[in-house]
Amino acid sequence: MLNPDDHEVIIFDGACGTTLQEMTIPPSAWQGKEGCNELLSVTAPDVIQEMHADFFEAGAMVVETNTFGASRIVLAEYGLEDQVAAINQAAVACARKATGGKPGRYVCGSLGPGTKLVSLGHITVDAMREAYEEQIRALAEAGVDLFIIETCQDLLQVKIAMIACFETLEKLGKDIPVMVSVTVEQTGTMLVGSDIAAAAVAIEPFPVLSLGLNCATGPADMISRIQYLSHQWPKRISCIPNQGLPQVLQGKTHYPMTPAEYAKHIRHFVADLGVSIVGGCCGSSPAHIRALAEAIKGVKPAKREVEQ
Repeated sequence: MLNPDDHEVIIFDGACGTTLQEMTIPPSAWQGKEGCNELLSVTAPDVIQEMHADFFEAGAMVVETNTFGASRIVLAEYGLEDQVAAINQAAVACARKATGGKPGRYVCGSLGPGTKLVSLGHITVDAMREAYEEQIRALAEAGVDLFIIETCQDLLQVKIAMIACFETLEKLGKDIPVMVSVTVEQTGTMLVGSDIAAAAVAIEPFPVLSLGLNCATGPADMISRIQYLSHQWPKRISCIPNQGLPQVLQGKTHYPMTPAEYAKHIRHFVADLGVSIVGGCCGSSPAHIRALAEAIKGVKPAKREVEQ
């Protein structure tokens, strides 16, 4: 398990989905369920292990399991709702094997938002909680070092996920750190309208390791939100941005930010705003993480004066 005091700055990996798009995946591995990246942990484990290993070699300390959509809610869309435990366990095994048993390398259980918003009535509170509990149990029993509840777009969903996580871990008798990362659009709010201040107030009562931002935008559009957390959030701050806003070039989605540009932004967040957990979301390749690791080598997070 990751000890929060082991590293002053914790470096996460880059993108799973966009990285897999650049890799060679046997067509048979999809089993007619194209788009279900999570299935690949079972059908193409060597590919998933290679992806994780590449990020570790680039300088990541933590890789996220290939389980962003591995809850019953999402897997049901592919007819795989009875494979939750097997898929999550396989994902942890791939990530753990990629560590090579080397110290200072950790495996984080990724918990995505699913495809249904509880605040908009797409799913009931009980159904969402039960789906999270099932996935969390599988990941915890498989041996993850920490959890990240990520790409959160709905504060009610965040609360349900946190409650499910902490209650499930208590039942299992496991003490595993839990991170929360919300997604704030260019409009300045989460998808259902909450801003970063509302998110911080809602999440602070829970014993989370950190609060931060991921996805939706590149680092430039996260500056004001990171500044807010720097002055208002008392615990660790994470920043895991996209590589700019996506563009379509020759029919393919492209993220324009270069590794050097990305690394420069993240160094600023660490050195000037006290961010201490960093990584990359959509479009982030091992090259981005390598540039990040070099840029922050020897850099300590700025000391923050948090308003009470």
